[in-house]
Amino acid sequence: MDLNDIPVNQAPWKQYSVLVVDDEPGMLSFLQRALTPRCGVVDTAGSVEQAAPLLRRRLYDLIVLDIALPGRSGIDWLHELRAEGYAGDVVLMTAYADLDTAIGALRAGAADFLLKPFSLVQVLNAIQRCFERSRLVRENFVLRREVSERSADIEGVIGHSEVMREVCDRLKRIAPTLATVLLTGESGTGKEVAARALHKMGNRAKGPFVPVNCAAIAAELIESELFGHVKGAYTGAQQSREGLFYYARGGTLFLDEIGEMPLAAQAKLLRVLEERRIRPVGSEQEIPVDVRVIAASNRDLKAEVSAHRFRQDLYYRLQVLEVRLPSLRERPEDLPLLVEHFISQLAPYLDVPRLAPDSRTLARMAAYDWPGNVRELKNFVERSLILGWFDLGPEPKGSATPAGTADETLESVEKRHILAVLATCDGNKSEAGRRLGVSRKTLDRKCQAWGV
Repeated sequence: MDLNDIPVNQAPWKQYSVLVVDDEPGMLSFLQRALTPRCGVVDTAGSVEQAAPLLRRRLYDLIVLDIALPGRSGIDWLHELRAEGYAGDVVLMTAYADLDTAIGALRAGAADFLLKPFSLVQVLNAIQRCFERSRLVRENFVLRREVSERSADIEGVIGHSEVMREVCDRLKRIAPTLATVLLTGESGTGKEVAARALHKMGNRAKGPFVPVNCAAIAAELIESELFGHVKGAYTGAQQSREGLFYYARGGTLFLDEIGEMPLAAQAKLLRVLEERRIRPVGSEQEIPVDVRVIAASNRDLKAEVSAHRFRQDLYYRLQVLEVRLPSLRERPEDLPLLVEHFISQLAPYLDVPRLAPDSRTLARMAAYDWPGNVRELKNFVERSLILGWFDLGPEPKGSATPAGTADETLESVEKRHILAVLATCDGNKSEAGRRLGVSRKTLDRKCQAWGV
């Protein structure tokens, strides 16, 4: 029977790598011919001694392993692999099976068991089950990471202003493409919300959305976090680990605060964007990845390029499709809609009564600069719901005009508000940043400029 006539159940096998270990040349040839047209990588070895170096260079998704091997048996090696932290699936094969052997294989950590001689359909079905399990494990990992890292962000882009309609139109036009997208704008303008919208409206909506904050990862670990590493790649790498590019296969990887990425990692990211292949730290082989990348930055990357803090070639590679998210002060007409949205979203979650802002409250809110943008507004609404009133600070005596609307500059209003929040936090900038919806770095920069 022609191998191409055997169905593969529409599985995306080109994303997966397989290592086949068997001392029978005929079996190695049979499995290599069967799997090579279907899988991204298929390597073979005739013994554990030949297979071990291959496994040190590549993180295989699946190992098809014979039990009766010269030297060490497949089951003994499987015990060692599990003890060393190998998390991929293993399918054991044997021509001499009994109940004790099967039980021993499962206890050793085998995902499936094949009795020789087996048909092509049997081995393909066993591998299909393993790859499906791998997909579910990957999706579960991404979901846990998302739940642990993601705050209760708004679902979708909120706003009817002209500038937001333009943003939405642009997002809709570029969502179906697979091109890399660069999202720019001040901190708190909703760049991750826009990235999720691009993912959901695109052709990869059923795949994972994997967000990663480049500023939150230590410089010496970012390559391992993105591309993975093999055991022994560096001090402390006691077991192999897949990177976030691996977990985002078939979906979208969102690189937030990409301007904080070290130059060495930028060079490797550029190569991945151009070649669509990653090389885990310490590995000699490359792994193909099918991932859409969306990057975001609140920095002026063009200025960062001029200052030699960001690679020019990477900037131009990212800037093919750029979407700028406007600040909240650029769309004040959206403020009542956003306030209502956050009240409707947060009041049931906090189990508190709703608040209804009057016209004076909305006018005072519109007069404020909102340096933390939509994120700061959300935090303000949450705090107001908990307190039971909109805490906008004192109004000037003898005037119904909101503070900051007469002869104060926007910068002075911003400074006064930030210093007031800092005072309520006893000078704790991390806590003040959380309440304002801005980063600690942003607060440090502003306070340094003000001499505080």
